[in-house]
Amino acid sequence: QVQLVESGGGLVQAGGSLRLSCTASGRTFSNYAMGWFRQAPGKEREFVARISYSGGSTYYADSVKGRFTISRDNAKNQAYLQMNSLKPEDTAVYYCSAGVGGGSDYWGQGTQVTVSS
Repeated sequence: QVQLVESGGGLVQAGGSLRLSCTASGRTFSNYAMGWFRQAPGKEREFVARISYSGGSTYYADSVKGRFTISRDNAKNQAYLQMNSLKPEDTAVYYCSAGVGGGSDYWGQGTQVTVSS
């Protein structure tokens, strides 16, 4: 089992920045690719970003490319999502995930991000 806890959400004005953190415990963190997803009210959960086991490869949804950066620190068992130039449409609950083989096997409880216009 892997336990994931997100932090760093909050209220920010459009154009502002936030940095989300995901702290993992349980199994070996570096065995898992890490991802960030989000779910806005009334919408399905959607992919935001993903980072490989070593951090050497990253992937982004087109909607956040160039504004968000995913990273990880395997020594600290943490993954991060730096979000810049935030827009009101980025408002959602953001979830951290851990998985192998391209899937998401474990999920955090989510952290709310609200971007005001």
